[in-house]
Amino acid sequence: MSDDHTRVRADVVQAAIEGDLDAVRAVWQAHRRWAAAILLAHKPRESELEDLLQELATTMVRTIGKLRDPGALKPWLRTTAINAAREAGRSTRRRRLRFVSAGSPAIERSTVTGGTGEAISKEAAGRLMDLARSLDEGYREPLLLRCVRGMTYRQISEVMGLPESTIETRIARGRRMLRELAASDKGLSPDAVAGSIGGQAG
Repeated sequence: MSDDHTRVRADVVQAAIEGDLDAVRAVWQAHRRWAAAILLAHKPRESELEDLLQELATTMVRTIGKLRDPGALKPWLRTTAINAAREAGRSTRRRRLRFVSAGSPAIERSTVTGGTGEAISKEAAGRLMDLARSLDEGYREPLLLRCVRGMTYRQISEVMGLPESTIETRIARGRRMLRELAASDKGLSPDAVAGSIGGQAG
């Protein structure tokens, strides 16, 4: 992935801060893909990613004017995405508590798959994602940015505000932990895991 994919000129960001809607749209289009990976790393299982993306876009339009430094856009958007995901988690817990207190039976969503290779592949991908989301936040977030969005170590370091060497170390450890978790899951083949989480350099 080219670095240009997540870069927007400082003057465009400044125009967005000043309320230029075309500039806001350009900023969002440039950053929505990695912002989606941040949401994915932090959102509750029950929340729909597209709903959270829409909410994040709305929040960005409403609050980007509070940003003082165009260079702080990526950390600011990351924090905004994390807050949106966590608020969704709190809302989900409040709804669940009301649901249970009303005496309603708990119903868990399940995925029904057919016997085709494609369905099995999707199920395996879902299992792998569940395992990845069980990792500690410090490993989960950079690993998803790398494996789901294909961002470079440098791009991830800019988003997370951490040294590139730290990002590289966390991704390597995250991959190792994910392989160990997947090794005990009979629904995942070693080849599928290796192909999904890779080991390419940044």
